[in-house]
Amino acid sequence: MGVFPGFGAWNNQNGESNRSENVESKSESDKDTNAKAERDEELKQSKLWYDAEMKHPWYDAPPQVKVTTKNGLCHMHIEFTVGMTPGAVFFQLTQRNTSPFFDFDKWRHLLEIKSTKVLKDDGPRQIVKYKKLLTCDFLWWSGTLPIYLIVYENRKDLTAKYKKEKMIFMKVFEGSFKVEPIYVDQERLCKHMRPKTRKEYKKCSGGQGKVASKVVMDQYFQPYTLLNLPPISWYIREKTIKTTKTLIETLQKMCSELRSSDPTRIGLNANDIPEQ
Repeated sequence: MGVFPGFGAWNNQNGESNRSENVESKSESDKDTNAKAERDEELKQSKLWYDAEMKHPWYDAPPQVKVTTKNGLCHMHIEFTVGMTPGAVFFQLTQRNTSPFFDFDKWRHLLEIKSTKVLKDDGPRQIVKYKKLLTCDFLWWSGTLPIYLIVYENRKDLTAKYKKEKMIFMKVFEGSFKVEPIYVDQERLCKHMRPKTRKEYKKCSGGQGKVASKVVMDQYFQPYTLLNLPPISWYIREKTIKTTKTLIETLQKMCSELRSSDPTRIGLNANDIPEQ
């Protein structure tokens, strides 16, 4: 939850060493305090969602997708909602240990993380190299396709940009996404006020307002030249769009299962959930 090593005070010259140590110690103490407050807030949100889910289940509409193609380059503009806080959604989209994209009906990973490597770590901004396996049924062939991605993550702004390092079939595969808050209960609890920040929302709702997420994504892809001709190009485009929609709907379904799970029993671990 935004717990990253600080650079501290490094000035040990001119008798400043004790002062630097005190500043660093205070800074670490502040971080621990902030991290605990963020974990407590995340746990409280999980409890609010769990209690509400028992009475009035939240519904995430299917993703809205607008597709345009120009000079062989396909652009997908995607918007979808998730009944979970922005930090938790961003964590699910960028976590490096397990993938949320699992098909329980067929009991297989739709998108599996095989390896990760942090190329650059600058506090909340990181550059990460991923190797993922995408489950794909292509014409008569069924199996997994390896995807090598470079992802530029900003855990403070909850934004990310990505591009392929290596990907079969695709000459271009890149995009970006941003996770924004939705103040679910503002009309009911905040009356005429329209909160602009989490702090304002927490105050006007008395700490009882749930926070959901809106994800805005832009994705661009273009098959290699020999594959970018009809009818093969039509098939690849249709398959890519359908696969993207399926992955998003799988994420929404997984988050629905989490909302229905008692956070006090599953043991919420918000240490890696980004600051909001």
